[in-house]
Amino acid sequence: MIRHIVFFSARNKEDVGAIVEGLKRLGEIPHSNVFEVMQNTKTDPISGEIDVVVYGEFKDAEALAAYKAHPIYSETTAVVRPMRELRISADVVSTLV
Repeated sequence: MIRHIVFFSARNKEDVGAIVEGLKRLGEIPHSNVFEVMQNTKTDPISGEIDVVVYGEFKDAEALAAYKAHPIYSETTAVVRPMRELRISADVVSTLV
C-alpha cells in the first residue's frame, strides 16, 4: 500500500476553508482506498506552518499514478495552487496491514 500525504500552507489565512473545500474534490477520484482532507489543529507548539493535510491510501503505484492522471486532479490543482504558499508531498510504501 502507498500512503500519499500532502501538506499545504495558505498564502492568506482567510483562504484555508476554500483550500480545504477545493481539495475535497480529489475524493471524487476513484483510485484511492482511503482519502481525507483535514485542517491542521495546530496543537503542536513548535510548528504551525501547515494549514491543510491531504491523506490518501492507494493499493499500489499504478493506482496512485491513475489518481494523479485523473482530470479532477489537474482541475483541483488549478483552483488551489493560487491560494497556497507551501506544498510538501510524500508518497511512502507502508508495511502496516
